[in-house]
Amino acid sequence: MALSSGKADEARGTVRITASEVIGGEVLPTILAGFHALYPQISVELVLSNRNEDLLRGDADVAVRMVRPSQVALVAKRIGKIDAGLYAHQHYLKAHPIPLCLHDLHQHALIGYDRNPAHSRMIEMMGVPLTHAMFAFRSDSDLAQLAALRAGFGIGASQLGIAKRDRNLVPILHNKLLFSMDVWVAIHPDMRNDRRIRLIFDYLVRELTHYAKTSRHKV
Repeated sequence: MALSSGKADEARGTVRITASEVIGGEVLPTILAGFHALYPQISVELVLSNRNEDLLRGDADVAVRMVRPSQVALVAKRIGKIDAGLYAHQHYLKAHPIPLCLHDLHQHALIGYDRNPAHSRMIEMMGVPLTHAMFAFRSDSDLAQLAALRAGFGIGASQLGIAKRDRNLVPILHNKLLFSMDVWVAIHPDMRNDRRIRLIFDYLVRELTHYAKTSRHKV
């Protein structure tokens, strides 16, 4: 297991973390800044990927995943659930009426996936009346979709905890359409006693638990 260096009993060295695009690009930087302030001798390598990196093979030391880790040998902690829903920027809504039902989405510019079949399967499982042809902005990058949403291109999805930071983002049909995702933090079993890995693991668990609480829909 490379990717970590230094003595196990010292709070120094390097830790490699893998996370989804949105969590890695939007949530973890603030969390990791707080961690670095506490442990400046620990360097962080952050890999943004929606593909589940193989911790047992040594692709990373710590993984933040939106699904339960399939490798049973991993040491994994379930953080909880986070919700995601549709939003539109106020600039977009100045020129377009707020949809009152799911059918109204057909009259709007929608932000969605391009060629990733996983996104298509997720929409089908949710029973949402959306098709690839309805998307006016298409990208398989979650960060690009989020950027388009913030730019006022149209209606797109965001995690609630992220959207709440921007007062210009208006919730759309949250009473009719929300989907939840699990958040897990996992480490290789051989690394559980490595001080650096344990420090970042415990810190991520604590801070992501707080984030998850801000990402739940309150009825």
